[in-house]
Amino acid sequence: AAFPIQQQAPKGSKWNYCLKAVYTIGILNFHFGDSPGASNRYFREVQLLDKQTFEVFYDKLTFIFVELSRFRKKGPELRTHFDKWLYALKHMRTLKARPAFLWEKIFEKLFSEAEIAKLTPQEMKTYQESLKVYRDNQNAMDYMLKKGLEKGVKQGLEKGVKQGRYEERTEIARGMKRINIPVDQIMEITKLTREEIEKL
Repeated sequence: AAFPIQQQAPKGSKWNYCLKAVYTIGILNFHFGDSPGASNRYFREVQLLDKQTFEVFYDKLTFIFVELSRFRKKGPELRTHFDKWLYALKHMRTLKARPAFLWEKIFEKLFSEAEIAKLTPQEMKTYQESLKVYRDNQNAMDYMLKKGLEKGVKQGLEKGVKQGRYEERTEIARGMKRINIPVDQIMEITKLTREEIEKL
C-alpha cells in the first residue's frame, strides 16, 4: 500500500505534495477472526483511524477486503454485478459449465482466461506457441499493410505532382501556340513531344 504513495513523488525538488487516493484490494479465501456481528460481513472497507478521536487519520489510503469464505449468495440472490463477480471468483474452480446468470458480456474475458488457466503444461506450451505464431503473422501483415499504404500514398503524391507539372507545361505550350511560336522552340522549352503539342 505504501509503494503507490511513494511512487507519486516526482524526481526533483518541486512538488505540491498533492497525493492521489490509493486503494489496496484484497480478495481473500479465508476470513478474519469472528468478531461480534461479522459472520455475514464479506465486504470490509478499512481506513486508518485515530484511536482517541475516532476520526479518519488519512482519507487517501483505503483497504478493501472481500472475504469470499463468508459470501454465500447463490442464483436468484445475485442481483448486482458485484455479487456475480464474487460468486464467479468463489466458485470458478468447481464450475463444470458457465451458469446462465454469468452469460453477460462483462464476464466473457473472465471465462476465456479461466479456460486458458486450466490447460495442462503441455497444452499451455502449445497454446503459447500458437499464440506467438498468430501474433507474428498479425504483425507481419500489419507491417506489410502499413508499408503498402505508405508506398501507395507516396506513389499517389508523386503521380499527382507529375500530372500537375504536365498540365502546367501543356498550358504554357497552348499559350505559345496562340502567339505562333515555332513548335521546335515549344518542344525545347516545355519538353513536350511534337505529337502532344499538335494535339493542343
